[in-house]
Amino acid sequence: MNIEISSLSNGLTIITDPMVSLESAALGVWVGTGSRNERPDQMGLSHLLEHMAFKGTKRRSARQIAEEIEAVGGYLNAYTGREQTAFHARILKQDAALALDIIADILIDPAYAEAELERERQVVLQELGQARDTPDDIVFDHLQNAIYRGQALGWPILGDEKTISGFTPEALRAYAGAQYRSRSMVLVSSGAVAHAQMVALAQEKFSGLTGGTVAAPIAPARYIGGEYRETDDLEQAHIVYAFPSVSQRDPDFYVAQLYVAILGGGMSSRLFQEVREKRGLCYSIYAFATNFVDGGYNGVYVGTGEEEAEQISAVVAGEMENMTGAITDAELARAKAQLRSGLLMGLERPGNRSEQIAGQIFSLGRVQPIEEVLAQLEAVDADQVRRFAAASMRAPSLAAIGPVAKLESFQNFSARFSAARAAE
Repeated sequence: MNIEISSLSNGLTIITDPMVSLESAALGVWVGTGSRNERPDQMGLSHLLEHMAFKGTKRRSARQIAEEIEAVGGYLNAYTGREQTAFHARILKQDAALALDIIADILIDPAYAEAELERERQVVLQELGQARDTPDDIVFDHLQNAIYRGQALGWPILGDEKTISGFTPEALRAYAGAQYRSRSMVLVSSGAVAHAQMVALAQEKFSGLTGGTVAAPIAPARYIGGEYRETDDLEQAHIVYAFPSVSQRDPDFYVAQLYVAILGGGMSSRLFQEVREKRGLCYSIYAFATNFVDGGYNGVYVGTGEEEAEQISAVVAGEMENMTGAITDAELARAKAQLRSGLLMGLERPGNRSEQIAGQIFSLGRVQPIEEVLAQLEAVDADQVRRFAAASMRAPSLAAIGPVAKLESFQNFSARFSAARAAE
């Protein structure tokens, strides 16, 4: 990676990551704000603001935005996370100026027309309804809320009907003015790009972007933990367990990633082999890691039948306890190979590279060379993973939707980890 970094006088950071031989580029603006920046009455406002950016500016209608990028075969999209919002495009190299002009336009001069807001409000309400009809998706929102109860970090990114219905154009403008500040934005481009060209384009297109007002500091993440359980007439029970973990900045970040990979990161993982292959208790089971700038959690998802749900909690707890014992060299080598290949394969796609660079800027304050990442990964030994596994045996959280009447009670499940801690 041959990365170059510059800043405009208004504080906007420009990062280019050229990839020799490509004819296309991925570029976008990442904003260091997301749903955890919201107040209770603003729940879902970050997401609606992202939607409304595409609904017309002072120079373009919503249709013109779509037609201009697609007229050159390009792709324009956005997403809202808990800590960042992104507006990104994939285009041929000769169309970089057009893509940047559109992104700058929707960020600097959005119209926020009342009629468009009413239409998009209904779209977001439909999106919310669709999410609620997807149990293996919405169960993660319930888990997040149980873990970070009473905090913005625990609220659903989409918001709810009450807050969505109350947003006005004035609320959108005020929130954008407070959060969409040039000094908290990063323009990243990967692929067929040249740094001097991107800096010149950024100066031309984004000079009208101002620093804005000072954003209120976010509340620190506090893992509280708890349970959400909803009985529903579904074919499958969707169950997610979670346990406190480390932040993106923690020295044990890659220890945690390797722990998750060994526990449930693939078909050779302990959970897959024990729960699916040996016992036949489910079709889908995997472990995952969710990390923020100041906290995080590891988890296990399982989709299983009503009868099988009765056994799941004990098996998951048992495999987690087994992780506190010996970690074999073969397991560790496989986990490292999985993470290494994922990192290196991701570098072959310009969109992945841009997103990774932006994420590192917000979490670490710098772009981390891939050689440094791989070195940190390789330096982890089995004893570090085992110690991390032992530290994970505490403060469980749980969310479950579906035929869950036979699922072990949260009290009994939690007691398994209290006993494990007492035995240390």
